Amino acid sequence: MASGGILVINPNSNPEVTAGLREAVRSFVLPGGPAIDCVELPEGPFGIESEADVAAVIPLLEARVGADPADAFVIACYSDPGIEVCRHATTKPVFGIGESAMLTAMTRGRRFGVVAILEASIPRHLRYIERLGIDRRLAGERALELRVHELADEARTWERLVAVATDLRERDEADVLILGCAGMSRYRRRLEGHLGLPVIDPTQAAVGMAFSALCSA
Repeated sequence: MASGGILVINPNSNPEVTAGLREAVRSFVLPGGPAIDCVELPEGPFGIESEADVAAVIPLLEARVGADPADAFVIACYSDPGIEVCRHATTKPVFGIGESAMLTAMTRGRRFGVVAILEASIPRHLRYIERLGIDRRLAGERALELRVHELADEARTWERLVAVATDLRERDEADVLILGCAGMSRYRRRLEGHLGLPVIDPTQAAVGMAFSALCSA
């Protein structure tokens, strides 16, 4: 991107996910405010769905962050792949959407629940939560069991979202929910109204923090 502004990096190569990110952060684009550019990594996998996918994108993210002139970076994958590596690659602030979402959720409720896309990603998320030292604030995490490309099926995704989110509210007693994937932004407001609970979109949470950091600098 041109010098300055916030670069939101979708670590996969799926342009539909990137388009969803642009829509999710549209409200942060203000006259006189920081520019916000959303990009994917053409060399990345189509979705970040495994430990191998996470490992593959870390050097790609490090190279992009280290070379780009943006004023702040957002890694738009809920697992926050390479977050520490990227923070060492630049003097500019780097925000992970997973960490940002959890920090935001803890300001909105006592215990947060996470809607993951795949069961296989949950152990990775739990290890990250433990490293952050906030596992006592987690009510639970449950999976849609939908692949990244399947999220484009809105009727099926909505049905699974309602079922999983309701279990997090009723069974796990979560009082705030996080959409644990960058590809679910368009469902946030509708789900919040349906459940009567705050629902955090991770990309919006991270871009909000980046926006605040730049505007207060």
